[in-house]
Amino acid sequence: MDEIVFFNPGDSIGNFHDHNEAVKTAQIYKEKQDQNKRVLVVHGVNNKGFDIFLADDIVSHDNEKGAVQKPYKVSDRL
Repeated sequence: MDEIVFFNPGDSIGNFHDHNEAVKTAQIYKEKQDQNKRVLVVHGVNNKGFDIFLADDIVSHDNEKGAVQKPYKVSDRL
């Protein structure tokens, strides 16, 4: 079963058409940044691209305060 999460699209670290390129970029980003932060590669529910987000940026009921929300399916957790 697919895990659906919500993000503000403006929080995206990057957008890619190729899944492998997105994963490789996410791995490089994680190495250069704080390695304790989790990085997610997600697939847009209504598009064919892949986005990279920090797991801390997931929009939840606690932090939604007028944030734009878009659903994504989690592809990879790094």
